This record gives sequence, structure tokens and C-alpha cells, in this order.
Amino acid sequence: MAEEEVANIEELLKTNTRLSEQIKSLTQHNEELLETIRELEKDISDLHKKVKANGEKQSVKKKGITVMYISFTGFKGIQEGESTANLYDLLDEIYIRFDEIAHKHKLERIKAIGDDYVVAGGITEKRSTNPIDICLAALEIRDYLKTLQKDTDHDGKAFWNLHIGIHSGNGMVEEVKSRKKKALFNLSGEVINTAPRIAAMAHPGDIFISDYTYEIVKGYFTCEYSGDLPVKYRGNLQLYQLKRIKRIYSVDRKKGLNPNRDFILKYHLKEFNDIEEKVIDFLIKHLPDHLHYHDYTHTIDVVNQAELIGYGEGVSDEQILLLKTAALFHDTGHTIESNGHEEHSCTIAREWLTEYNYTEEQIDEICSIIMATKMPPDPQNLLQCIMCDSDLDYLGRTDFIPTSNALYKELEAIGVMNDINEWNKLQVKFLSAHQFYTATSRRLREVNKQSQIERIEKLIKKD
Repeated sequence: MAEEEVANIEELLKTNTRLSEQIKSLTQHNEELLETIRELEKDISDLHKKVKANGEKQSVKKKGITVMYISFTGFKGIQEGESTANLYDLLDEIYIRFDEIAHKHKLERIKAIGDDYVVAGGITEKRSTNPIDICLAALEIRDYLKTLQKDTDHDGKAFWNLHIGIHSGNGMVEEVKSRKKKALFNLSGEVINTAPRIAAMAHPGDIFISDYTYEIVKGYFTCEYSGDLPVKYRGNLQLYQLKRIKRIYSVDRKKGLNPNRDFILKYHLKEFNDIEEKVIDFLIKHLPDHLHYHDYTHTIDVVNQAELIGYGEGVSDEQILLLKTAALFHDTGHTIESNGHEEHSCTIAREWLTEYNYTEEQIDEICSIIMATKMPPDPQNLLQCIMCDSDLDYLGRTDFIPTSNALYKELEAIGVMNDINEWNKLQVKFLSAHQFYTATSRRLREVNKQSQIERIEKLIKKD
């Protein structure tokens, strides 16, 4: 046999040995992952049985949940090192810090047992931004662990490897109240079953996200396609590696961990729909029945008109956000008292918007816009002018008559008005004296407002 053939055979044998070792390693890793999944399923099953026995289960199907599954590996290497005890002492500290980061980003912890840590967004309330929140948390957690390793004496020695998998989908949420009255959450379904499989695909220190999550967050973060994950009944799930916040949206352009003002604005504009849905639901439940004009439909109308007039006046995206938010909250004070409701609206806005991470400066501006609607209106800047025109936009629209009738019915219910003829006279007087403040409203509404005056004058009965 020629020497070249012998060399080729030896090389093939070496390659075969190396591939066999890799397959063995992958098989062992998959077996460990399957065991982890079995333990997770067992924990969920056991908790399900306990809750059912206690009769305290509240199971609700939730859409739009995002799960972050964190798996620690490298325990064997740690056990062989000299600082095993010290490293394991750090585990509690690590989980405490993870909990702080999760709380900061409005996430709920699902599990933290051994080397598994699971949090989810969209559990307690609907939040369309929860995939963004989880990605921010994942980047912060990874950076924290890297910093922790550098700050300890384990540089170059065995340390935990972090594998993070993120997936968005649907699941069943069970809330369990413990004796300490602290809510615990049990999550089952496709979203929690898929996340650990995604984590298993991630290389040490990497964050892998599913294509479901990617489609929501791709405008905020830099991601790279990393491969496919076969999923039963679905085919392949495309996976992406989450790298960082996009440079244009990052304060620290080198690391991409901290969002800048543009990121936060983009985030708030997306989040606004969640706030709007929550406020409208609040108004439906708490506004007095006699408010036939100042009902939730009026609030929706003012929000839409504020955006329309705002863009017509050429204001910035941040100013549009402030206008729409002010419009959304401007009549919430009616749930407390109609007299002086503007002040009550500001109180409610401050309480709610602080929870949604609006800045103090933004909240002050929003409240000044709300207060500009107090009668008689006296707007001092463009945003206040836009708000006043939005609040009374119906004066120049074709639906003026039915809207005016709703206002009359409301005033009649509280004993302020009970003569339709006098009401029509008052309407003509008000319309004749009223002026729209913005060029956009004058262009869109002034002509029709004059025609409304003529229509009402024909309805007035002469004394």
C-alpha cells in the first residue's frame, strides 16, 4: 500500500474519532437537556396537582407571552476546580440580581431551581412591549455575569456558561396564592416548552431568539440568523442571535446595552396602544352613567384628532406621544368628580404614567396640556392649542348634531339644562364666539362650523 494511501486512511480515522467524540458530547448535552425538560414538566405537573388539591387554581389562556429560559452549564468543570464552595455561594447572589433585573423590566419569575432560571413577560397584564423588555433584560443579565466573572478570581478558571433562549407565543397561566399572599405563576404550553430547546441551541454566552420574537424586536436590536430548530407540527423555527441594541438607539454605542432617547420614544409609541386599552377599559367601568357626551368614545375621538392635527401642524414624534397621552387622560378625572375634573385627570395621569416610565418632564408637559382644556380655554403653546382644537373638533364636523344632542342629554341629566330651544340659542352663541387655534383645524373645520350655525339658527323658535 502506498504511503499516501496510508496517510489518507490515518487522517480519515482521526476525523472519524473526532466526529465520534463530538457526537458523544452532543448526545450527552441533549440527554442533560431532556432531563432538564422532564424535571421542568414534573415540577409543573406537581404544582398543578397541589394547586388543584387546594382549590386555589386560576388558569387563564394568555396570548403574546414571551419567555426567557436561562441554562447554566459547566458545573463539572467547577466541581473539579479549587473554588467550588465560593462559586456556589455566588449562585444565590446571582439569582437575586437576576430577580432585580427581571423586576426592572416588568417580568415575572417562573422558575429558579438548580441551574435553570425562567422569567416571562405578559403574564400579569397584556404588554405588547414584553419581547423588547425581555431582550433588554437578557443583554443586562449576560453583561452582569461577564462582569461578575472578571471581578472574581476565576479569570481563566472554570466558571458557569450561560445559554439563553427566548420565545414568544401562547400559554396557560396559573396563578397560585401562597400563604404569604405572594402570587406565584405556573406556565404551561408551547411557549414554555420551546424556550429551553432554543437555549440548548445557543453557544455559551449567546442569546438565541425565535423568529416570532425576532419579528417584534428587529427594529430595536441587531440580530443575526443562526439556523433552524425543528418543531413538531410546525416545521423549522428560525433562530437569531441577539447581539446588542442597534447603534442608532444605544447610548453606549460600543456595547449596545443602554437605550437612548430615540429608543425610549420608539418604545413608548409602541406601548401607547397598551395604555390606551387599559385607560378605555377604566373609563368604561368607572365613568358615571349620566355622562352621555364625556364617555369613552369622546376620549377615543380626541386621541385620534390630536394625532391628526399634530401631524398637520408638523410637530415631532415625541410631541405626538405627549399629545395623544394627554388626550387619553384628559377626562379620566370625571371618574372622581366632574367639577374640576382636569386636576383629577392630572393626578391619575401622574400615577399611571410613572408606572410606564414616562419622565417627570414628560408628565409635567402632559398635565399642562390637560389643564389647557379647562373652560374657558387659554392655550399658551402649540401643543395646548392642538389639544383644545382636538377637544372641540366636533364643532366643525358633520356629526355635530348627534354629538351636541349627547351633550344636551348629559347637561339635562345633572339639571343644568332642560330647554332645547335655550340650548340651541346657547349653541349658536358659543359657535359664533369660538375660534380654532391651529391652521390645520381652521382649514379642516371652520367652513363646516359656519354651516352648523346656520342649521341651528333655523331650529330656534322665536320668542
